Amino acid sequence: MSKTILYDGLNLSLSKGTGVATYTRGLMSAAHSLGYQTGVVHGLAGKVPKDPILREVVLFDDTSNRKPGAAFIARRWLRRQIGAPFGVKPVPITFSGTVILKSVQSQFGDSGMVYASNDVFQLARHHFKRYGNSLSMKFDAQPDLLHCTYPLPLVAKRALNVYTIHDLVPLRLPYLTEDDKRYHYRMLKALVKRADHIVTVSDTSRADIINVLGVDESRITNTYQAVHVPESLREKTEDVVADEIAGIFHLDWKGYFLFFGAFEPKKNISRLIEAYLAAKTTKPLIIVGAPGWKGAETKELIDDDRFRFYVRSEDRIVPQRQIQRFDFVSYPLLISLIRGARAVLFPSLYEGFGLPVLESMQLGTPVLSSTEGSIPEIAGRSALLVDPYNTEDMRKAITSLDQDDALCDAYAKAGPKQAARFSTERYQQKVSTLYDTLLNG
Repeated sequence: MSKTILYDGLNLSLSKGTGVATYTRGLMSAAHSLGYQTGVVHGLAGKVPKDPILREVVLFDDTSNRKPGAAFIARRWLRRQIGAPFGVKPVPITFSGTVILKSVQSQFGDSGMVYASNDVFQLARHHFKRYGNSLSMKFDAQPDLLHCTYPLPLVAKRALNVYTIHDLVPLRLPYLTEDDKRYHYRMLKALVKRADHIVTVSDTSRADIINVLGVDESRITNTYQAVHVPESLREKTEDVVADEIAGIFHLDWKGYFLFFGAFEPKKNISRLIEAYLAAKTTKPLIIVGAPGWKGAETKELIDDDRFRFYVRSEDRIVPQRQIQRFDFVSYPLLISLIRGARAVLFPSLYEGFGLPVLESMQLGTPVLSSTEGSIPEIAGRSALLVDPYNTEDMRKAITSLDQDDALCDAYAKAGPKQAARFSTERYQQKVSTLYDTLLNG
């Protein structure tokens, strides 16, 4: 019988997705293709229903805009204060066919089995704060390994427990995140001490974790990451993609710059906008991302009415925004936006891996990115890297990409070759070695 690996569903249930969700789905897909049974543990906002059909329905219920009642808030607060000193027992969910899954199947990944527990991820955090140890989970069908794809104080009883730490940004750049740094540091120190193994996604992050948290080199593995863009999206002709971005976004093929990713301070969007405006290009800057922590000021800058230009459409003069922002676009449309861009601009101050860089290079779009964090490790010489703290260097780079067709062509050709070093096949080999060593070594 094949071994069973469970994963946390912390990020999988988010409708707009995150880099960690992409990582989780990729990791589950790799494990599934290697012959392991895979499953996911989800957290539900309320009690897990006893009725199996209602349990299935509630798992997919979108409660993001629903205001909880006072009684619910009081019960949740009390539960979090007490924690779960005797652990929790996630309940299995069987898919009966009641819920039509066509719209959400890909979001939840290759999960052969699904479990749910009341508020399990937030409960784990509060449990650690109260008791100083991880929240234990007991399962009727015992897994062989629990792999938390994000550092969570969770542990599966009588199983191997593995944790992915993508980066140490909250500790290395504490002024750029809203995390509770005291909690985060203590939790990570406790996590790496008792973990059966630590996984990370770059040599840069691996060195950080060893140096800052004191993890022995033999107990941490860098698997990198991989990006798989479906063939149906990669094989769309340029004409089809050009029609899509023109019809939906009113943009010209290779006639705009693009940033996409989380809208947070470490992404360096304010300096990017400053450099972009100073470059005096006529190509608009498209930003895909919803404002998060400390995003209000950047949003105001983006939406400033000064950043408009005017174009002639038939017999009319039409105002357009020089900087345009979209909170969210679907994955197929994002792929089309990447393919149609003159270049992707991603001057992050620090990344544990940098998925947008790899995605863009794989699709043959030139990339401007950063000399900080893991980006040089991932991009090699196949992207235009600048000091993300130096706005003038960034301005010069944007101007070069704007005006130099030969430069763009060179990066467009080099990108896919570099991206091939992070292929799905290579990733599966690394994941296979990791799990085989842990489960069979």
